[in-house]
Amino acid sequence: MALTKRIIPCLDCDLSVPNGRVVKGVRFKKIRYAGETVELARRYSREGADELVFLDITASHERRGTMVDVIEKTAREVFIPMTVGGGIRSTADMKMVLRAGADKITVNTSAIKNPSLVEEGSSLFGSQCIVVAIDAKSRGDGTWECFIYGGREPTGVDALEWAKRVEGLGAGEIMLTSMDRDGTKDGFDIELTRSISEAVNIPIIASGGVGTPQHILEAFREGKADAALAASIFHFNEYPIPKVKKYLREHGVPVRL
Repeated sequence: MALTKRIIPCLDCDLSVPNGRVVKGVRFKKIRYAGETVELARRYSREGADELVFLDITASHERRGTMVDVIEKTAREVFIPMTVGGGIRSTADMKMVLRAGADKITVNTSAIKNPSLVEEGSSLFGSQCIVVAIDAKSRGDGTWECFIYGGREPTGVDALEWAKRVEGLGAGEIMLTSMDRDGTKDGFDIELTRSISEAVNIPIIASGGVGTPQHILEAFREGKADAALAASIFHFNEYPIPKVKKYLREHGVPVRL
């Protein structure tokens, strides 16, 4: 029996206000308000989301306590797996977030700057807890470059090679975002998604560019993704999760209804 494909709302959290607010941008810019963090998480849990991803987009060492507070509040009310990222720089940070109620941790900038963090986290907490986020931008020649610091800084690191390396370091999953497609609603970068999916043996979460349920179908069928991450279409109620899952089921994709 085929494994069910997962639908994962992404909550980009601005924690500069009490309890946090969810925001959404286009190509990592043009940020707009989308709702209150815990309330949106509650809604997605009710609607049948398979997991939730929380990204602290204003992460800094001083604000880490606030993120823990938000995760604790959400964990008391939401009973689906939660992945948390943003500003996690050490195994101590990982432990703190897991204790607050997260099921998985996602790292990007800190993993590229210190790859051993992936290995250490996997060894301490299990590979199933470690999700490496890759923010990739096309070089225009069929390859992609990894960016860090919320898409602000190029690294020169090839996304395909980095995906293979983090799998070897013990990552249990990759959250792959196309910076070129993020927030555009033009659909996933299928070539990028398929290239990474075929290069590794761990699950790939496709991210960046969802505008319709058909785009999610393409990510699964053509991109060979294991899960699809979306924000705008859910936050602004353009395509509620039950509608997306019904569409996928009707097109032969195994999903949990």
